[in-house]
Amino acid sequence: MAINSVSSAGTTTATNNQITTSSPDETQSRFMKLLIAQMKNQDPLNPMDNSQMTTQISQINMVSGINKLNETLSAIAGNVKSSDSMKAASLLGHTVLVPGNSLKLAQGSAEMGMELSQGVDDLKVTILNSGGNVVHTMDLGPQTAGVQSLLWDGETDSGSVASDGVYSFQIEALQDGKAITVPSLSLGKVDNVSLSGGVAKLNSTNLGDFALSDIREIR
Repeated sequence: MAINSVSSAGTTTATNNQITTSSPDETQSRFMKLLIAQMKNQDPLNPMDNSQMTTQISQINMVSGINKLNETLSAIAGNVKSSDSMKAASLLGHTVLVPGNSLKLAQGSAEMGMELSQGVDDLKVTILNSGGNVVHTMDLGPQTAGVQSLLWDGETDSGSVASDGVYSFQIEALQDGKAITVPSLSLGKVDNVSLSGGVAKLNSTNLGDFALSDIREIR
């Protein structure tokens, strides 16, 4: 009697043109029954080779181990999603900095941010109105690495005060005479939290949707 190698987490049998799939536990039980039957009915003069039996047992144990590993990973993934949902819910009402280039001027005050991966010799921030026209330029000089907040009091380059509303901004930086890319950050309040496909998604009225991984700073 020969025992075929087990190569998947389940086996498929066809009876009366119907196909049924066995679970890993059923496959393991069937394997052990066949193995015992083979050992009982083997030729005493030509017994089963020990290495062959060890290989077959190892194969079924591997299948069982993979199945248990998959169950463990699924449980971990579920716990991570649950933890992310709780973290997201705890941020309701908080103000956060996330990647973006918009800022809202209200009552003569607007806040934005930047994320410097390294220090720079010179940094300039340009604020533009909805039409793409330059409203104000800030030369901030040398800056150190890290997430930093920037404030704008609404003053324009002409000396007047800009109207409240939504603006955009651009960041330019130089290090040793070379241009350095600096990600810009927008400030917003977490107004809603939702779950989509088990993934937590946060929403801000002025920033739209973003993920937990997008958050660079929490207030």
